[in-house]
Amino acid sequence: MPFMKPNYSLDDLRCFCAVARSGSFKDAALSLGMPLSTLSRRIRQLEADLQLRLLNRDAHRIVLTSTGEQYFQRSALLFDELDNIDEDLHRDKHQPQGKIRISAPINAGSQFLRTIFYDFLLQYPDIKLDLNLSNSLIDIEAEGMDVVFRVGNVVVDNWIARQLKHIHFILCSHPDYDISTIITPDKLCDHPTIICHPMTPWQLIHKESGEEFNYYSQKSVRLELDEIVMLTHAIKTGLGIGYVPDYFALPMIAQGEMSHVLPNWRSKERTLFMLYRDRDHLPMRVRLFIEFVMQRFEAN
Repeated sequence: MPFMKPNYSLDDLRCFCAVARSGSFKDAALSLGMPLSTLSRRIRQLEADLQLRLLNRDAHRIVLTSTGEQYFQRSALLFDELDNIDEDLHRDKHQPQGKIRISAPINAGSQFLRTIFYDFLLQYPDIKLDLNLSNSLIDIEAEGMDVVFRVGNVVVDNWIARQLKHIHFILCSHPDYDISTIITPDKLCDHPTIICHPMTPWQLIHKESGEEFNYYSQKSVRLELDEIVMLTHAIKTGLGIGYVPDYFALPMIAQGEMSHVLPNWRSKERTLFMLYRDRDHLPMRVRLFIEFVMQRFEAN
């Protein structure tokens, strides 16, 4: 059976519900913000379109017909639900509440983003964060993400990308491991290594000369993983040399927990970005989160 479009105006039906609910044309006109004559005309138009009488009027009162009562009972539920939707959308736009879905790399998320997430939640107790920490490039559209953090490749159509932090990776070993013979990157092939995916190969550049060297560890690999904390534990255990983000490695090197291998070499600069979909129509909770993150990184 083909779909039949309604032959009446939903706006007129809303006017009818306002009259039925208040029991007064005058009160309904005030609530709708329209002239009494306009409201009366629109109810007559609705009855004409439906070819049904919905109201009986006299000088003192308004009484719903049985058909009018049926239309009111069913239509009022519809308009109440629409009003609830409007209220929810208004809260999304103007009140700091609801859930924010966030995707971030495991390492960045668990290290310097972690305190930002926690401090934001403490400041806004009615907002929830749903965190997806993964080194895989998930389909952020299909997963319904609100904010995404990525290192390096950030080409995502129709998403805004904001730079947060530049990161370098450096080579580290156990403090007692003899690294005296490692004077250039090609000498790494004689030593055991630990690979942390997806950071392969080790893309190295000399700080002063700008010379570049990509190291592909093959025969000497002792362990492969995808998490920085386990990588540093493995290095400190003495399993081999690893390629570690500088923000994570330098404090441990300063405390003597690891040694800096080839200190004149480091990775090419990689940038942590924050991505979000729309600059102008964000829910308040997402806008507040973006501003919170930017302020934290600008302060450092």
